Amino acid sequence: MKRISFIFILTAGILWGTMGLFVRNLNKLGLDTMEIVFLRAIVTAVVIFIYLLVFNRKMLKIRIKDFWCFLGTGIASITFFNFCYFKSIQESSLAVAAVLLYTAPAIVMILSYFFFKEKFTAQKLVSLVITFVGCVLVTGAYKGGDSVNYAGILFGLGAGLGYALYSIFSRFALDRGYNSLTITCYTFIVAAVSTAFLVDIGKIGNVATKSVPVFLFTGAFGILCTILPYFLYTLGLTNIENSKASIIASIEPVTATIIGVIAFKESLEAASVIGIIMVIGAMVLCSVRIKSKEKTSE
Repeated sequence: MKRISFIFILTAGILWGTMGLFVRNLNKLGLDTMEIVFLRAIVTAVVIFIYLLVFNRKMLKIRIKDFWCFLGTGIASITFFNFCYFKSIQESSLAVAAVLLYTAPAIVMILSYFFFKEKFTAQKLVSLVITFVGCVLVTGAYKGGDSVNYAGILFGLGAGLGYALYSIFSRFALDRGYNSLTITCYTFIVAAVSTAFLVDIGKIGNVATKSVPVFLFTGAFGILCTILPYFLYTLGLTNIENSKASIIASIEPVTATIIGVIAFKESLEAASVIGIIMVIGAMVLCSVRIKSKEKTSE
């Protein structure tokens, strides 16, 4: 069973890594960043809501006093994270966007120190330093001048922060007894509702239904980049610890990098490769350290 769980989580990471391919093509179809955020959120919210409505209605019950947790995961995290990540994909290479997203574990460590009083150990400090150096190498920030895409870097770091906030607000929700599927469902419902006021829904509908291939492509975006990987990742967690799962899922930035090089002819310098390895290595290090904490939050 562990081998199957390993395959599930590995597949989830690979699917998440394909997001840049969808985002750039949806851009070409005429959708801007926030419209793509809404598209992903609404497809995910509708599918998960229908699934729970049919198979487990009890999971749809939440307490009003806990709704702030879902506002946090839906707006402060998912909406903000997706917007920054998609902008980073547009402004920089897929490798840079994906690696900066993986600063999230380091940010979680810092935020957890303040919110949950988790100890800040020497190993955590080392992982933060490695992450920082790795990001400098990947983004080319060490070169300085006009060669650095500062907008792409800032949006990428914003994506990392937004992704980290999901762990923080999810922890609050988990501590209040909510199932991870319930959290995911209301997270994307909140994200869809909040972004609906910022986009032209009619335009999105026209683009999505432009032709059968485009309709299938937009549907695949929600299913392959969100619903299916979340489902596979959750299944994988039944036999693999969270810390090990996060390490396996680090195939995501590798996948994004490969897609960027093959599909979009993006160049990849030796320093960037070293930087990617350093960021993934730092994530492995901090995952090993937070294993006991993660198990207590399940």
